[in-house]
Amino acid sequence: MNQFSKSIQGQQRVIIEHITPQLEGGRFAVKAFVDDTIKVEADVFLDGHDLLSTNLLYKFSKDKDWTSIPMSFVGNDHYEAYFDVKENGLYTYTIEAWVDHSASWEHEMEMKIKDGQHVNVELLVGANILDKMASIASKEDKTELKAYAKLFRDPKNYDESVAFASSEKMHHWIHQYPDKQHVSIHKELKLWVDREKAAFSSWYSMFPRSASTDRKRLHGNFKDVEENVLPRMKSLGFDVLYIPPIHPIGMQFRKGKNNSTTCQEDEPGVPYGIGSEEGGHTAIHSELGTLDDLKHLIATCKSMDIELAMDLAIQCSPDHPWAKEHPEWFKIRPDGTIQYAENPPKKYQDIYPINFESENWQGLWQELKNVIMTWAEWGVRIIRVDNPHTKAFGFWEWVIAEVQAVYPDMIFLAEAFTKPRVMEQLAKLGYTQSYTYYTWRNTKADLIGYMNELTKTDQAMYMRPNFWSNTHDILPYSLQSGLEPLFLIRYFMAATLSSNYGIFGPFYESMIHEANPGKEEYKNSEKYEIRQWDWKFENKLTHIIRMTNQARKENSALQRTNNITFCEIENDNILAYIKTHWNGNRILSIVNLDAYNSQGGYVRVPLNLIGKRPDEEYIVHDLLTGAKYFWTGEFNPIELNPQLMPMHLFRIEDL
Repeated sequence: MNQFSKSIQGQQRVIIEHITPQLEGGRFAVKAFVDDTIKVEADVFLDGHDLLSTNLLYKFSKDKDWTSIPMSFVGNDHYEAYFDVKENGLYTYTIEAWVDHSASWEHEMEMKIKDGQHVNVELLVGANILDKMASIASKEDKTELKAYAKLFRDPKNYDESVAFASSEKMHHWIHQYPDKQHVSIHKELKLWVDREKAAFSSWYSMFPRSASTDRKRLHGNFKDVEENVLPRMKSLGFDVLYIPPIHPIGMQFRKGKNNSTTCQEDEPGVPYGIGSEEGGHTAIHSELGTLDDLKHLIATCKSMDIELAMDLAIQCSPDHPWAKEHPEWFKIRPDGTIQYAENPPKKYQDIYPINFESENWQGLWQELKNVIMTWAEWGVRIIRVDNPHTKAFGFWEWVIAEVQAVYPDMIFLAEAFTKPRVMEQLAKLGYTQSYTYYTWRNTKADLIGYMNELTKTDQAMYMRPNFWSNTHDILPYSLQSGLEPLFLIRYFMAATLSSNYGIFGPFYESMIHEANPGKEEYKNSEKYEIRQWDWKFENKLTHIIRMTNQARKENSALQRTNNITFCEIENDNILAYIKTHWNGNRILSIVNLDAYNSQGGYVRVPLNLIGKRPDEEYIVHDLLTGAKYFWTGEFNPIELNPQLMPMHLFRIEDL
């Protein structure tokens, strides 16, 4: 009986460990963007004094063969290599390493020749090495390799053989035709590469039914969005239009104004109460328009460099076709009725949650996939998912992979304001972007700590933050004073700390701040009623939004999140941070967190990041006001009056 396990490869001597980047040993894919350069590092070593060689191997999902890149020795058994990703989709990568007997022979020859030793036997070893090279060499090299092998075996040609053994050509052949006996190969790791929009986007949220400006026709439609909303978005610089569910709304237990359980006859209901006799998740509310109208809106958005993001809410009104056709997809109570949504003591009788423990879970999963694929066929490439943390993790891992196998450019945003580990798991499973806790991070310490968590830990490999100052669900306490500087501050930080951000547009621009008492939610919320807006409205906030979005588009340093460095300033009310790009773009943002009082201090600029000497003068150009200042060295004074302008958006420029 063989006493050795099949897993034991006794002739393999090289150890490969501590590969970065990788996520949980390759369980999940690391994330990147098209045109990123990926740095791969590892510790690689072996027993004894032989030399080793190691390659980085990578390939795109559609490639048959691996691309091989030699790894560079950094020191202390550490190696690194780089590769560029040019396509949206799945890459795999790994590392191979082997005892390089040819390179070890070359090194041994060099040492012995320098020491004046005779190397007759070593030349015979070299001849065997040349024979092996010839067996895999090109036709052009094969003949020459055999000739030199013969030369090495002839003692009469000792001096010529020794000279050639030390030549550049021999060195070149050793690396061109490696002898990969007993090669060690690490298990394959995954890298998912998203398109640029996943890295850089500015979201504008609104309800299409509130897009109308016609006083005689309160309920807006897709054509109103094209006519009124898109020009405003374009003017302000937003490039993603996010709309809540556009499907038929159920009638049973329909909610009224301010979440009243009594709905008046003329009240529109909540868009999240999805489903009626008109259809469910692949049907369109008739007052919003037709499918052709929606497709026309998607095309119009595209023509204006805007993308439409739709809202996937996996829940049903009691009138949804699924409730009749597939009651097994819901929880059935002992009295035979379907369990409505509850968060005791609250009851949401207008909503049936899906039961992901259904016996017919395969049919459920396929139907939900069909919804997403149908939207994709319409032209939708961004989906904001409502409360994904209340649905099965396994479903998300499966459905995101299934959809992106056909539509790799599909972006999924997780609206999951929940426990940290749950948010992280959703991101690992494939969500492209994630809502965050930014809404509740207000102090300097909290903001720096949270940004460092997102950008300086393992979360940087998979968690893509999308910062929202408000949403149609959330009016944070920090904004309920209605103070203009607070709206400016919270907007500006969202747009400059993160490369992806969003606002619930009309409410934020108008600085609406009336809340339901003791809650972080709007009074007279648009979820429950139709509003009409002045889509040409302007104020100081809209001016700052327009200027900030313009700066974001013109400055590549603002188009990424993980390139942030916080600057020292001895004032807890001043937050300063710098972002740099490899092309030389450098942006310094400075914010007064005190909306009531002027604050100042000396900001310490990290000169190593801006490429300046301690005595060198440079310009800081405020992209919001146009003002330019001449600074020198590390420490420079600033003061911000929140009533005038509570922030600077400096581009650092050379004289």
